[in-house]
Amino acid sequence: MAMYAVVDPTTGETIREYPTASDAELRAAIERADGAHRGWSASTTAAERSALMRRVGELHAQRREELAGIITREMGKPVEQALAEVDFAAAIYEFYADNGERFTADEPIELLAGEGSAVVRRTSVGALLGIMPWNFPYYQVARFAGPNLVVGNTILLKHAPQCPESAEAMQRIFDEAGFPPGAYVNVRASNEQVEWMIADPRVRGVSVTGSERAGAAVAEIAGRNLKKVVLEMGGSDPFIVLSTDDLDRTVEEAVLARLDNTGQSCNAAKRFIVADELYEPFLEKFTAALTAVRPGDPRSPDTVIGPLSSAVAAQRLEDQVERALAKGAKLVAGGKRDGNFFEPTVLTDITPDNDAYSEELFGPVAQVYRVASEDEAVAIANDTPFGLGSYLVTTDPQQAARVADRIEAGMVYVNIVGADGAELPFGGVKRSGFGRELGRYGMDEFVNKKLIRVGP
Repeated sequence: MAMYAVVDPTTGETIREYPTASDAELRAAIERADGAHRGWSASTTAAERSALMRRVGELHAQRREELAGIITREMGKPVEQALAEVDFAAAIYEFYADNGERFTADEPIELLAGEGSAVVRRTSVGALLGIMPWNFPYYQVARFAGPNLVVGNTILLKHAPQCPESAEAMQRIFDEAGFPPGAYVNVRASNEQVEWMIADPRVRGVSVTGSERAGAAVAEIAGRNLKKVVLEMGGSDPFIVLSTDDLDRTVEEAVLARLDNTGQSCNAAKRFIVADELYEPFLEKFTAALTAVRPGDPRSPDTVIGPLSSAVAAQRLEDQVERALAKGAKLVAGGKRDGNFFEPTVLTDITPDNDAYSEELFGPVAQVYRVASEDEAVAIANDTPFGLGSYLVTTDPQQAARVADRIEAGMVYVNIVGADGAELPFGGVKRSGFGRELGRYGMDEFVNKKLIRVGP
Protein backbone atom coordinates (compact mmCIF):
# COMPACT_ATOMS: atom_id res chain seq x y z
CA MET A 1 0.00 0.00 0.00
CA ALA A 2 1.13 3.55 -0.70
CA MET A 3 2.58 5.55 2.20
CA TYR A 4 -0.18 8.18 1.88
CA ALA A 5 -3.63 6.62 1.90
CA VAL A 6 -7.11 7.08 3.32
CA VAL A 7 -7.94 3.91 5.26
CA ASP A 8 -11.32 4.05 7.00
CA PRO A 9 -10.54 2.87 10.56
CA THR A 10 -14.19 1.88 11.08
CA THR A 11 -14.09 -0.75 8.35
CA GLY A 12 -10.40 -1.14 7.50
CA GLU A 13 -11.21 -0.33 3.86
CA THR A 14 -8.60 1.50 1.80
CA ILE A 15 -10.52 4.35 0.19
CA ARG A 16 -7.80 5.95 -1.90
CA GLU A 17 -4.03 5.98 -2.21
CA TYR A 18 -1.90 9.03 -2.95
CA PRO A 19 1.63 9.11 -4.41
CA THR A 20 4.56 10.33 -2.35
CA ALA A 21 6.27 13.33 -3.93
CA SER A 22 9.51 12.88 -5.84
CA ASP A 23 12.68 14.60 -4.70
CA ALA A 24 12.39 16.97 -7.65
CA GLU A 25 8.82 17.88 -6.71
CA LEU A 26 9.85 18.61 -3.12
CA ARG A 27 12.79 20.77 -4.19
CA ALA A 28 10.42 22.71 -6.43
CA ALA A 29 8.02 23.13 -3.49
CA ILE A 30 10.81 24.54 -1.33
CA GLU A 31 11.76 26.89 -4.15
CA ARG A 32 8.15 28.12 -4.41
CA ALA A 33 7.90 28.69 -0.66
CA ASP A 34 11.23 30.50 -0.55
CA GLY A 35 10.28 32.62 -3.54
CA ALA A 36 6.91 33.51 -2.06
CA HIS A 37 8.61 34.66 1.11
CA ARG A 38 11.06 36.86 -0.76
CA GLY A 39 8.31 38.33 -2.92
CA TRP A 40 4.80 38.15 -1.50
CA SER A 41 5.77 38.40 2.17
CA ALA A 42 8.02 41.40 1.58
CA SER A 43 5.40 43.25 -0.46
CA THR A 44 2.38 42.77 1.84
CA THR A 45 1.46 44.18 5.22
CA ALA A 46 0.22 42.36 8.30
CA ALA A 47 -3.19 43.90 7.65
CA GLU A 48 -3.30 42.49 4.12
CA ARG A 49 -2.17 39.06 5.26
CA SER A 50 -4.70 39.16 8.10
CA ALA A 51 -7.47 39.78 5.58
CA LEU A 52 -6.47 36.64 3.69
CA MET A 53 -6.40 34.71 6.96
CA ARG A 54 -9.91 35.88 7.78
CA ARG A 55 -11.06 34.39 4.49
CA VAL A 56 -9.43 31.07 5.42
CA GLY A 57 -11.51 31.01 8.60
CA GLU A 58 -14.66 31.86 6.67
CA LEU A 59 -14.08 29.04 4.20
CA HIS A 60 -13.60 26.57 7.06
CA ALA A 61 -16.92 27.70 8.52
CA GLN A 62 -18.70 27.45 5.16
CA ARG A 63 -17.35 23.94 4.49
CA ARG A 64 -17.57 22.59 8.03
CA GLU A 65 -19.71 19.56 7.16
CA GLU A 66 -17.56 18.59 4.19
CA LEU A 67 -14.35 19.00 6.20
CA ALA A 68 -15.74 17.10 9.19
CA GLY A 69 -16.79 14.20 6.98
CA ILE A 70 -13.27 13.90 5.63
CA ILE A 71 -11.57 13.41 9.00
CA THR A 72 -14.32 11.10 10.25
CA ARG A 73 -13.42 8.91 7.29
CA GLU A 74 -9.64 9.38 7.61
CA MET A 75 -9.09 8.83 11.33
CA GLY A 76 -12.46 7.88 12.83
CA LYS A 77 -13.27 11.06 14.71
CA PRO A 78 -16.92 11.14 15.88
CA VAL A 79 -18.71 13.54 13.58
CA GLU A 80 -19.86 15.99 16.26
CA GLN A 81 -16.28 16.30 17.51
CA ALA A 82 -15.07 16.64 13.92
CA LEU A 83 -17.46 19.55 13.40
CA ALA A 84 -16.23 21.12 16.64
CA GLU A 85 -12.64 20.78 15.45
CA VAL A 86 -13.40 22.58 12.20
CA ASP A 87 -15.12 25.34 14.18
CA PHE A 88 -12.10 25.67 16.48
CA ALA A 89 -9.74 25.89 13.51
CA ALA A 90 -11.93 28.64 12.02
CA ALA A 91 -11.81 30.49 15.35
CA ILE A 92 -8.00 30.29 15.41
CA TYR A 93 -7.72 31.79 11.93
CA GLU A 94 -10.17 34.53 12.96
CA PHE A 95 -8.18 35.22 16.13
CA TYR A 96 -4.98 35.84 14.18
CA ALA A 97 -6.85 37.88 11.58
CA ASP A 98 -8.22 40.06 14.39
CA ASN A 99 -4.89 40.44 16.21
CA GLY A 100 -2.22 40.13 13.54
CA GLU A 101 -1.47 43.84 13.26
CA ARG A 102 -1.38 44.32 17.03
CA PHE A 103 0.87 41.29 17.62
CA THR A 104 3.36 42.41 14.97
CA ALA A 105 3.42 46.12 15.91
CA ASP A 106 6.72 47.69 16.87
CA GLU A 107 7.51 47.35 20.56
CA PRO A 108 9.16 50.50 21.99
CA ILE A 109 11.98 50.07 24.51
CA GLU A 110 12.59 52.66 27.20
CA LEU A 111 16.24 53.67 27.06
CA LEU A 112 18.32 53.66 30.23
CA ALA A 113 20.82 56.13 28.79
CA GLY A 114 21.34 58.22 25.70
CA GLU A 115 18.98 60.00 23.36
CA GLY A 116 16.89 58.79 20.47
CA SER A 117 14.67 55.73 20.37
CA ALA A 118 14.69 51.95 20.24
CA VAL A 119 12.07 49.48 19.06
CA VAL A 120 11.82 45.75 18.53
CA ARG A 121 10.33 45.01 15.14
CA ARG A 122 8.94 41.53 14.49
CA THR A 123 9.62 40.31 10.97
CA SER A 124 9.30 36.98 9.22
CA VAL A 125 12.21 34.56 8.89
CA GLY A 126 11.28 32.57 5.77
CA ALA A 127 9.84 29.24 4.71
CA LEU A 128 8.87 26.92 7.56
CA LEU A 129 8.27 23.18 7.54
CA GLY A 130 5.33 21.90 9.58
CA ILE A 131 5.11 18.18 10.37
CA MET A 132 1.60 17.48 11.57
CA PRO A 133 -0.14 14.50 13.23
CA TRP A 134 -3.37 12.69 12.42
CA ASN A 135 -5.35 13.23 15.64
CA PHE A 136 -6.48 16.82 14.96
CA PRO A 137 -5.95 17.29 11.22
CA TYR A 138 -7.35 20.85 10.99
CA TYR A 139 -6.69 22.27 14.45
CA GLN A 140 -3.01 21.33 14.41
CA VAL A 141 -2.48 23.04 11.07
CA ALA A 142 -4.40 26.14 12.16
CA ARG A 143 -2.27 26.77 15.22
CA PHE A 144 0.91 26.51 13.11
CA ALA A 145 -0.11 28.13 9.82
CA GLY A 146 -2.38 30.85 11.22
CA PRO A 147 0.17 32.96 13.11
CA ASN A 148 3.08 32.25 10.80
CA LEU A 149 1.35 33.27 7.59
CA VAL A 150 0.08 36.46 9.21
CA VAL A 151 3.60 37.39 10.35
CA GLY A 152 4.83 36.79 6.79
CA ASN A 153 6.46 33.38 6.86
CA THR A 154 5.54 30.80 4.25
CA ILE A 155 4.50 27.22 4.94
CA LEU A 156 5.53 23.79 3.72
CA LEU A 157 2.98 21.44 5.29
CA LYS A 158 3.81 17.74 5.61
CA HIS A 159 0.70 16.11 7.05
CA ALA A 160 0.32 12.63 8.51
CA PRO A 161 0.27 9.85 5.87
CA GLN A 162 -3.31 8.92 6.79
CA CYS A 163 -4.58 12.48 6.25
CA PRO A 164 -3.95 13.20 2.56
CA GLU A 165 -7.56 14.13 1.81
CA SER A 166 -7.88 16.71 4.60
CA ALA A 167 -4.44 18.04 3.65
CA GLU A 168 -5.60 18.61 0.08
CA ALA A 169 -8.83 20.23 1.29
CA MET A 170 -6.79 22.76 3.28
CA GLN A 171 -4.55 23.47 0.30
CA ARG A 172 -7.65 24.35 -1.72
CA ILE A 173 -8.87 26.65 1.03
CA PHE A 174 -5.61 28.60 1.24
CA ASP A 175 -5.50 28.88 -2.54
CA GLU A 176 -9.11 30.06 -2.78
CA ALA A 177 -8.61 32.52 0.09
CA GLY A 178 -6.11 34.38 -2.09
CA PHE A 179 -2.73 33.26 -0.81
CA PRO A 180 -0.33 33.20 -3.78
CA PRO A 181 1.45 30.06 -5.02
CA GLY A 182 4.17 29.11 -2.57
CA ALA A 183 2.71 30.77 0.51
CA TYR A 184 1.13 27.51 1.67
CA VAL A 185 2.33 24.29 0.04
CA ASN A 186 1.08 20.82 0.93
CA VAL A 187 3.80 18.19 0.47
CA ARG A 188 3.60 14.40 0.69
CA ALA A 189 7.13 13.54 1.78
CA SER A 190 8.68 10.40 3.23
CA ASN A 191 10.68 10.47 6.47
CA GLU A 192 13.91 10.21 4.49
CA GLN A 193 12.93 13.16 2.33
CA VAL A 194 12.01 15.20 5.40
CA GLU A 195 15.60 14.82 6.62
CA TRP A 196 17.11 16.66 3.68
CA MET A 197 14.23 19.13 3.57
CA ILE A 198 15.08 20.23 7.11
CA ALA A 199 18.73 20.57 6.13
CA ASP A 200 17.93 22.71 3.07
CA PRO A 201 19.10 26.27 3.87
CA ARG A 202 15.93 27.73 2.39
CA VAL A 203 13.89 26.08 5.16
CA ARG A 204 14.32 28.37 8.15
CA GLY A 205 12.46 26.53 10.91
CA VAL A 206 10.49 23.41 11.77
CA SER A 207 7.40 22.75 13.88
CA VAL A 208 6.54 19.17 14.84
CA THR A 209 3.62 17.66 16.69
CA GLY A 210 3.98 13.92 17.13
CA SER A 211 5.80 11.18 18.97
CA GLU A 212 8.90 11.58 21.12
CA ARG A 213 10.88 9.57 18.59
CA ALA A 214 9.81 11.81 15.71
CA GLY A 215 10.48 14.97 17.70
CA ALA A 216 13.92 13.84 18.80
CA ALA A 217 14.89 12.85 15.25
CA VAL A 218 13.72 16.17 13.79
CA ALA A 219 15.36 18.20 16.56
CA GLU A 220 18.66 16.41 16.01
CA ILE A 221 18.69 17.20 12.30
CA ALA A 222 17.54 20.77 12.88
CA GLY A 223 20.16 21.28 15.56
CA ARG A 224 22.94 20.16 13.26
CA ASN A 225 21.69 22.68 10.73
CA LEU A 226 21.08 25.48 13.26
CA LYS A 227 17.32 25.61 12.68
CA LYS A 228 14.73 26.78 15.21
CA VAL A 229 12.30 24.02 16.26
CA VAL A 230 8.98 23.98 18.11
CA LEU A 231 8.07 20.55 19.50
CA GLU A 232 4.80 19.24 20.96
CA MET A 233 5.37 15.61 21.83
CA GLY A 234 2.35 14.51 23.83
CA GLY A 235 1.78 13.87 27.48
CA SER A 236 0.42 11.79 30.32
CA ASP A 237 -1.58 14.55 31.96
CA PRO A 238 -2.60 14.21 35.60
CA PHE A 239 -6.15 14.91 36.80
CA ILE A 240 -5.79 15.63 40.51
CA VAL A 241 -8.89 15.48 42.72
CA LEU A 242 -8.19 16.88 46.21
CA SER A 243 -11.65 18.11 47.21
CA THR A 244 -15.01 18.71 45.58
CA ASP A 245 -18.47 19.85 46.56
CA ASP A 246 -20.05 18.05 43.58
CA LEU A 247 -18.54 14.63 42.97
CA ASP A 248 -20.97 13.78 40.16
CA ARG A 249 -19.89 16.87 38.22
CA THR A 250 -16.23 16.10 38.89
CA VAL A 251 -16.72 12.60 37.53
CA GLU A 252 -18.54 13.93 34.48
CA GLU A 253 -15.66 16.29 33.72
CA ALA A 254 -13.09 13.53 34.36
CA VAL A 255 -14.81 11.32 31.77
CA LEU A 256 -14.91 14.21 29.30
CA ALA A 257 -11.23 14.93 29.89
CA ARG A 258 -10.30 11.30 29.22
CA LEU A 259 -12.49 10.46 26.23
CA ASP A 260 -12.00 13.51 24.02
CA ASN A 261 -11.15 12.29 20.51
CA THR A 262 -11.57 8.69 21.71
CA GLY A 263 -8.77 9.34 24.20
CA GLN A 264 -6.33 10.20 21.40
CA SER A 265 -5.44 13.69 22.55
CA CYS A 266 -2.00 14.75 23.73
CA ASN A 267 -3.41 16.88 26.54
CA ALA A 268 -6.21 14.54 27.57
CA ALA A 269 -6.33 13.58 31.25
CA LYS A 270 -4.75 10.14 31.52
CA ARG A 271 -3.76 9.67 35.19
CA PHE A 272 -6.43 10.33 37.81
CA ILE A 273 -4.87 11.09 41.18
CA VAL A 274 -7.49 11.10 43.93
CA ALA A 275 -7.36 12.00 47.63
CA ASP A 276 -7.85 9.01 49.92
CA GLU A 277 -11.22 10.13 51.34
CA LEU A 278 -12.65 10.54 47.81
CA TYR A 279 -10.94 7.58 46.15
CA GLU A 280 -13.55 4.84 46.61
CA PRO A 281 -16.63 6.88 45.64
CA PHE A 282 -14.74 8.52 42.77
CA LEU A 283 -13.49 5.18 41.42
CA GLU A 284 -16.97 3.65 41.60
CA LYS A 285 -18.73 6.55 39.89
CA PHE A 286 -15.94 7.16 37.40
CA THR A 287 -15.78 3.52 36.32
CA ALA A 288 -19.55 3.39 35.88
CA ALA A 289 -19.65 6.61 33.86
CA LEU A 290 -16.61 5.80 31.72
CA THR A 291 -17.71 2.28 30.82
CA ALA A 292 -21.24 3.46 30.09
CA VAL A 293 -19.79 5.10 26.99
CA ARG A 294 -19.69 2.50 24.26
CA PRO A 295 -17.70 2.76 21.02
CA GLY A 296 -19.89 3.36 17.99
CA ASP A 297 -20.07 4.43 14.37
CA PRO A 298 -18.26 7.78 14.18
CA ARG A 299 -20.69 8.94 11.51
CA SER A 300 -23.56 8.89 14.01
CA PRO A 301 -24.17 12.20 15.84
CA ASP A 302 -24.83 10.21 19.03
CA THR A 303 -21.39 8.58 19.09
CA VAL A 304 -18.99 9.81 21.78
CA ILE A 305 -16.05 7.53 20.96
CA GLY A 306 -15.30 5.84 17.68
CA PRO A 307 -12.55 3.49 16.54
CA LEU A 308 -8.92 4.22 17.22
CA SER A 309 -7.25 5.86 14.28
CA SER A 310 -5.74 2.70 12.80
CA ALA A 311 -5.08 -0.98 13.35
CA VAL A 312 -1.56 -0.11 14.49
CA ALA A 313 -2.91 2.29 17.13
CA ALA A 314 -5.41 -0.27 18.42
CA GLN A 315 -2.80 -3.03 18.60
CA ARG A 316 -0.34 -0.74 20.38
CA LEU A 317 -2.88 0.18 23.05
CA GLU A 318 -3.86 -3.46 23.54
CA ASP A 319 -0.21 -4.37 24.02
CA GLN A 320 0.26 -1.58 26.57
CA VAL A 321 -2.74 -2.75 28.61
CA GLU A 322 -1.61 -6.37 28.50
CA ARG A 323 1.90 -5.42 29.65
CA ALA A 324 0.44 -3.28 32.44
CA LEU A 325 -1.63 -6.20 33.71
CA ALA A 326 1.33 -8.58 33.45
CA LYS A 327 3.28 -6.21 35.71
CA GLY A 328 0.59 -6.25 38.40
CA ALA A 329 -1.92 -3.56 37.44
CA LYS A 330 -5.55 -4.29 38.33
CA LEU A 331 -8.17 -4.28 35.58
CA VAL A 332 -11.23 -2.64 37.11
CA ALA A 333 -13.24 -2.61 33.88
CA GLY A 334 -12.86 -2.87 30.11
CA GLY A 335 -9.64 -3.94 28.44
CA LYS A 336 -11.02 -5.53 25.28
CA ARG A 337 -10.29 -4.65 21.66
CA ASP A 338 -12.66 -5.39 18.77
CA GLY A 339 -10.87 -4.60 15.53
CA ASN A 340 -9.93 -0.93 15.78
CA PHE A 341 -12.46 -0.31 18.56
CA PHE A 342 -11.25 -0.32 22.16
CA GLU A 343 -13.68 -0.26 25.06
CA PRO A 344 -13.20 2.31 27.85
CA THR A 345 -10.86 0.82 30.42
CA VAL A 346 -9.93 1.57 34.04
CA LEU A 347 -6.66 0.42 35.60
CA THR A 348 -5.50 0.75 39.22
CA ASP A 349 -2.59 -0.47 41.35
CA ILE A 350 0.01 0.76 38.88
CA THR A 351 3.41 0.94 40.53
CA PRO A 352 6.49 2.88 39.39
CA ASP A 353 8.13 -0.29 38.05
CA ASN A 354 5.19 -0.83 35.67
CA ASP A 355 5.76 0.43 32.13
CA ALA A 356 2.30 2.00 32.17
CA TYR A 357 3.39 4.30 34.97
CA SER A 358 5.64 6.27 32.61
CA GLU A 359 4.08 5.61 29.19
CA GLU A 360 1.45 7.63 27.36
CA LEU A 361 -1.64 5.47 26.73
CA PHE A 362 -3.21 6.96 23.61
CA GLY A 363 -6.79 5.78 23.79
CA PRO A 364 -9.74 5.37 26.19
CA VAL A 365 -7.72 3.90 29.06
CA ALA A 366 -7.62 5.63 32.47
CA GLN A 367 -5.21 5.03 35.34
CA VAL A 368 -6.49 5.84 38.84
CA TYR A 369 -4.17 6.44 41.81
CA ARG A 370 -4.96 6.84 45.52
CA VAL A 371 -2.97 9.44 47.51
CA ALA A 372 -2.88 10.32 51.19
CA SER A 373 -1.87 13.96 50.91
CA GLU A 374 -1.43 16.99 48.69
CA ASP A 375 2.32 16.39 48.63
CA GLU A 376 1.88 12.80 47.45
CA ALA A 377 -0.55 13.94 44.74
CA VAL A 378 1.96 16.47 43.43
CA ALA A 379 4.79 13.93 43.61
CA ILE A 380 2.89 11.39 41.50
CA ALA A 381 1.68 14.08 39.08
CA ASN A 382 5.27 15.17 38.49
CA ASP A 383 6.77 11.66 38.42
CA THR A 384 6.49 11.36 34.64
CA PRO A 385 8.78 12.09 31.71
CA PHE A 386 6.03 14.30 30.28
CA GLY A 387 4.89 17.80 31.18
CA LEU A 388 2.20 18.98 28.78
CA GLY A 389 -1.09 19.75 30.53
CA SER A 390 -2.71 19.02 33.89
CA TYR A 391 -6.04 19.31 35.69
CA LEU A 392 -6.72 20.14 39.32
CA VAL A 393 -10.00 19.90 41.26
CA THR A 394 -10.19 21.57 44.66
CA THR A 395 -12.58 23.76 46.65
CA ASP A 396 -9.69 25.55 48.39
CA PRO A 397 -8.47 28.62 46.44
CA GLN A 398 -5.19 28.75 48.34
CA GLN A 399 -4.56 25.08 47.65
CA ALA A 400 -5.40 25.66 43.99
CA ALA A 401 -2.77 28.39 43.69
CA ARG A 402 -0.21 26.40 45.66
CA VAL A 403 -0.60 23.14 43.75
CA ALA A 404 -0.85 24.80 40.34
CA ASP A 405 2.49 26.46 41.03
CA ARG A 406 4.10 23.10 41.92
CA ILE A 407 2.88 21.07 38.94
CA GLU A 408 5.59 20.54 36.32
CA ALA A 409 3.57 21.18 33.17
CA GLY A 410 3.10 23.78 30.48
CA MET A 411 -0.60 24.18 31.31
CA VAL A 412 -2.73 23.81 34.45
CA TYR A 413 -6.54 23.86 34.34
CA VAL A 414 -8.15 24.38 37.74
CA ASN A 415 -11.76 23.25 38.20
CA ILE A 416 -12.39 23.28 34.46
CA VAL A 417 -11.93 21.00 31.44
CA GLY A 418 -12.32 21.54 27.71
CA ALA A 419 -11.20 25.13 28.13
CA ASP A 420 -8.61 25.44 25.35
CA GLY A 421 -8.88 28.68 23.39
CA ALA A 422 -7.27 30.40 20.44
CA GLU A 423 -6.00 33.09 22.82
CA LEU A 424 -4.39 30.65 25.28
CA PRO A 425 -0.79 29.45 24.79
CA PHE A 426 -0.38 25.70 24.25
CA GLY A 427 2.80 23.75 24.95
CA GLY A 428 4.77 21.76 27.48
CA VAL A 429 8.02 21.03 29.27
CA LYS A 430 10.23 17.99 29.81
CA ARG A 431 9.67 15.32 27.12
CA SER A 432 6.46 16.98 26.03
CA GLY A 433 8.60 19.40 24.03
CA PHE A 434 9.29 23.11 23.99
CA GLY A 435 7.95 26.26 22.44
CA ARG A 436 4.38 27.53 22.42
CA GLU A 437 1.54 27.69 19.94
CA LEU A 438 -1.66 29.75 19.97
CA GLY A 439 -2.25 33.09 21.63
CA ARG A 440 0.23 35.93 21.56
CA TYR A 441 3.12 33.54 22.17
CA GLY A 442 2.29 31.43 19.12
CA MET A 443 3.20 34.33 16.87
CA ASP A 444 6.54 34.90 18.56
CA GLU A 445 8.25 31.56 17.83
CA PHE A 446 9.36 32.05 14.23
CA VAL A 447 10.07 35.77 14.00
CA ASN A 448 13.14 37.95 13.90
CA LYS A 449 12.81 40.26 16.90
CA LYS A 450 14.92 42.93 15.26
CA LEU A 451 16.26 45.77 17.40
CA ILE A 452 16.23 49.17 15.68
CA ARG A 453 18.13 51.78 17.71
CA VAL A 454 17.97 55.33 16.37
CA GLY A 455 20.20 58.12 17.59
CA PRO A 456 19.15 61.73 18.24
